[in-house]
Amino acid sequence: MNAAPLLAVVSRVLARHRLDAVVIGNAAAALQGSPVTTLDIDFMFRRTPTNLRKLKAIADDLEAVVLRPYYPASELFRVVRDRDGLQLDFMAKVDGVRSFEALKARATRVPFGEHALLVASLRDIIRSKERAGRPQDLAVLPRRRGHAMSATRTTRTKTAEPKVSPRRRPPPRRAPSALARESERALVEQIRRLLALPPQERTHFLRVRLPWGGSSL
Repeated sequence: MNAAPLLAVVSRVLARHRLDAVVIGNAAAALQGSPVTTLDIDFMFRRTPTNLRKLKAIADDLEAVVLRPYYPASELFRVVRDRDGLQLDFMAKVDGVRSFEALKARATRVPFGEHALLVASLRDIIRSKERAGRPQDLAVLPRRRGHAMSATRTTRTKTAEPKVSPRRRPPPRRAPSALARESERALVEQIRRLLALPPQERTHFLRVRLPWGGSSL
């Protein structure tokens, strides 16, 4: 599903209520060109009485509700709209992020409609997922790392062979199968196509929940 219309609405209400927030998680990774998908959009923000009032006003504008934190340690506030399954998660604490100010300073401003969203850097996203250590995050980290390498590396350098004691040599590496090589090439090409687009057009990442369970793009 193309998330651009939703992102334009979210950027407008955040600007209207002047809530300072940075997109993180898989939505941010997708906007940075990583081939991932997500069911919701995550933000980091400062938890202050003023910002909590702004968050309530944003939920009212979206005809949604703010649910109490699910996980006290993460300080999560979830904006949910029942009619279409809209879900925006606002967190005051994110694994691997030392301060909101530092995250914001490294973020990229991406326009959607008349306003823009701050999107976390891919380096900050990877660090956060590594620190969180959840199986679903670790499963997609190679994709994010591969994207980061593709975005910055233009040539592949040859690494020196490690010195190994004659008594204990590692087993020979198995050559990747033809299918694995083809899959890797396809992933690299997908990343290149995404990187060729401006960030505001890398928006086909949002999955929708199906009535009978599961999700679909």
